[in-house]
Amino acid sequence: MRAWGVAALAVMVSGCVPLSSGPEPVRSAPPPRSSVPVRQPTAATPLAPRPAPAASTTTATAAAAGLLAGPDIASLPLTSAGATRALEAFRISCPSLVKRSDTSGLTRAEDWRAACDAARTTQANGAAAFFARHFEAVQIADGKAFATGYYEPEIAGSRTRRAGYETPIYGRPADLIDVDLGTFSDNLKGRSIRGRVDGTKFVPYHDRTAIEQGALAGRGLEIAWAADPVELFFLQIQGSGRLRLPDGGVMRIGYASQNGRDYTGIGKLMLDRGILPKGQASMQGIMGYLHANPEQGRAIMRENKSYVFFRELTGPGPLGAMGLPVTGRGSVAADPKFVPMGAPVFLSMDRQDATGIWVAQDTGGAIKGANRFDTFWGAGDEARAIAGGMAARGTAWLLLPKGTLARHGAD
Repeated sequence: MRAWGVAALAVMVSGCVPLSSGPEPVRSAPPPRSSVPVRQPTAATPLAPRPAPAASTTTATAAAAGLLAGPDIASLPLTSAGATRALEAFRISCPSLVKRSDTSGLTRAEDWRAACDAARTTQANGAAAFFARHFEAVQIADGKAFATGYYEPEIAGSRTRRAGYETPIYGRPADLIDVDLGTFSDNLKGRSIRGRVDGTKFVPYHDRTAIEQGALAGRGLEIAWAADPVELFFLQIQGSGRLRLPDGGVMRIGYASQNGRDYTGIGKLMLDRGILPKGQASMQGIMGYLHANPEQGRAIMRENKSYVFFRELTGPGPLGAMGLPVTGRGSVAADPKFVPMGAPVFLSMDRQDATGIWVAQDTGGAIKGANRFDTFWGAGDEARAIAGGMAARGTAWLLLPKGTLARHGAD
């Protein structure tokens, strides 16, 4: 699951919690921070959606937002490489697709069975034809899409606390409790909250500031330590990543939970306050300011009360919200109330790299509403360069099993 959507500041930087007593830490300087410029996009002209009203802010699901038939899938500019990646991602989703409940109201589990059965035997050179044969393009509301990007970051980290690695990376605390409100009232079905018990009261969990100031210190929750609090803050936003260890090894960590507090995007906050000029609110621009202005930067990051807890990943990864590995350049995060998790999506955007077929396998705290997507680019410097500056607008069509439109009585 994407966190922001879903990072901690260093205990030493905050100056609020002293170093614990004990043996002299091992001296090991972390590697230098990576500085990767934003990848400049190649412009493209998106295909136009059919005229339709936009989904209102009170619209709860895709089914309620309104459905329209999109173009014939065979007419869409599917590339061979993009279709092959999407087919691989779709295969990964299938075991879940044929069982899970679709909260968007668009599909039933059995609707996906024929396509999933066919996907098992479809060869890579038949990927584009596979999507044209088994799916129909569906426009949700006005179809006007906005896409950002994320990637699997790699930052300097250590399994143990040592000089230069003093920012804790916490696992999920035992006193963090999820409450399904639907068990208390049918009117609250589908809603949940997260917090902790304080005496006889259920209260919000510690926010970012409290955690950085030591609310979880001394409880043995540290699964690792990061070298740079700003890099870790952005790893939290990505939701998973890699720690490059002092001995050159790699430790992979993934989303375990979140403190239940609302996510605040600091890029918009910095733009609104004039801290960053327009055009500089990319991940790279924000990180540059935070590194150059540590005191102000710490205060800004703390305005995002959301805090993510991690776990070590030892199998395939990174994992999306479906609990399945996500595919670089093939997976997107979406709002499950508007996109069935595991469904293919075609994005026709104003930048060439974002245009193509993707599979919705993840979610994010900032990825909400109809036609809002977050494209996943994998790991490495190129992925970071693309994802850090991704802001694409255009048109989205869901690729749903044939017969979906007719069953909903849609045009």
